[in-house]
Amino acid sequence: MTKKDIIQLLEKIATYMELKGENTFKVSAYRKAAQSLEIDERPLDDIEDVTELKGIGKGVGEVINEYRQSGTSTTLDALQQEVPEGLIPLLKIQGLGSKKIAKLYKELNIDGKEALQIACEQGKVSELSGFAKKTEQNILEAVKALGAKKEKYPIDQMRGLNGKINDYLANVENIDKYEVAGSYRRYKEMSKDLDYIVSTDSPHAVQQALLKMPNIVKEVAVGQTKVSLELAYDDETIGVDFRLIEPSAFYHTLQHFTGSKDHNIRIRQLAKEQDEKVSEYGIEQNNGKMIQYQSEQAIYEHFGVHWIEPALREDGSEFDKDLSQIIQLSDIQGDMHMHTTYSDGAFSIEDMVKANIAKGYQFMVITDHSQSLKVANGLSVERLLRQNEEIKALNKKYKEIDIYSGIEMDILPDGQLDYDDEVLEQLDYVIAAIHQSFNQSQEEIMRRLEHACRNPYVRHIAHPTGRIIGKRPGYEPDIDRLCQLAEETHTILEINANPKRLDLNAETVKKYPNIQLAINTDAHHIDHLEFMKYGVATAQKGFVTKDRVVNTMSREEFKSLIENNIKLKK
Repeated sequence: MTKKDIIQLLEKIATYMELKGENTFKVSAYRKAAQSLEIDERPLDDIEDVTELKGIGKGVGEVINEYRQSGTSTTLDALQQEVPEGLIPLLKIQGLGSKKIAKLYKELNIDGKEALQIACEQGKVSELSGFAKKTEQNILEAVKALGAKKEKYPIDQMRGLNGKINDYLANVENIDKYEVAGSYRRYKEMSKDLDYIVSTDSPHAVQQALLKMPNIVKEVAVGQTKVSLELAYDDETIGVDFRLIEPSAFYHTLQHFTGSKDHNIRIRQLAKEQDEKVSEYGIEQNNGKMIQYQSEQAIYEHFGVHWIEPALREDGSEFDKDLSQIIQLSDIQGDMHMHTTYSDGAFSIEDMVKANIAKGYQFMVITDHSQSLKVANGLSVERLLRQNEEIKALNKKYKEIDIYSGIEMDILPDGQLDYDDEVLEQLDYVIAAIHQSFNQSQEEIMRRLEHACRNPYVRHIAHPTGRIIGKRPGYEPDIDRLCQLAEETHTILEINANPKRLDLNAETVKKYPNIQLAINTDAHHIDHLEFMKYGVATAQKGFVTKDRVVNTMSREEFKSLIENNIKLKK
């Protein structure tokens, strides 16, 4: 358990209280307590008595202590019993906060999306103070979309559902092995559904177990070799297909249903050249004999092709390229963008150091948020320099890894940077990023980015477009100009590996082969270090070679990059 878990609990209790209509002082007590924990630099284990923190009284302290000891909260449980479950998904509707939802519940007895839709259609919502006719129309459109089956879903949402399904399949008897396939396995940013290949000698037993899976909205098709379901997840309805296959054909079925269509066309062409036929069951030779390999790699080798990573299996051109130097996850030697309890991370610097050592990394850079990002507890100059000294001390303590001091510094709306050069020169590595004023004109955005790129201490631009996949487009910079600037000023651009972002995207890094890249997780939790595979897959889709990625450098090479800032030599 971390501080983040406690903060999320307190925020959740505050939200439920607002939905219930509790008085504002009570709600505020929980929000203030969450803020007090957020701005305290210590990890949870170092905070013995939470009531010693300013803003946390005895009552809230008891709620926190109960959760720390048992992992449950009777306060939250009681609120969840009192507040209609159907109100929670309504929080996803833009412009509908918990206060407005509470008003809808109190005045119109709206307890879920169906009731809200009817009330909007009957014009009852706009009769309430604070709800204009236009607002009512916007709410109606949003509530109709809420929970409806969409064409495609973001990769991070699919990652969450995939985790739930994996947990369920791991406990189903009679399954030999299973793996996700389809566009999700190819790390596509958006997928219309999830596909699973399940190896079993008892398809009927597995079929029946699948039909007992939680959160089934609809059984679309149920057969001996395929079960198609629609599952409720994260207030969405998502299609999931399970293909039940005999163990001997597992890898052929996995390769076939991983796709893509164009990739498989090339496989079939290679088979035809050898007078063979290929299908999801195996490779049929001209004498009728069926070959069934026990690895995907063996299938590719059969056709004289080196292994092709799933992320690369797209338009078929991957067969015509030299893939030997394409970056692999094993090439990554360090992570250069991560957060700690100094700002909005869940773990201390030392915890992050230990987690990076466990990954086998040779170097790492601590890059908490800068002072203007108050919502993320950004570091004042005094706190930043104090952190710098702590990092130096830890660097002496841990010989297995080089720990560098850095910052993820805000590029302010007027183009200025969040710290003076006199501060930046004391750090090992400076990242610049835009976190505010996304609605500026492209010209203003580019002026901000150019100012950062031309600063001699800014080594790298984080998540350069600011997009969140499937949620927001970002601030939409002139990518052509940004990549030219990066190349001209020797500024590294980032592939942010957080599956919510994947920014830069594959198309951009493919289009601009001369820009230097860093693939980073932007980790706010030790578990987030595992996001690296999503960033590497994005780079693979862009045919990025490992020599373009700075965090594939050896420990000595990266140290040289840190100590010899090319931007200061111009």
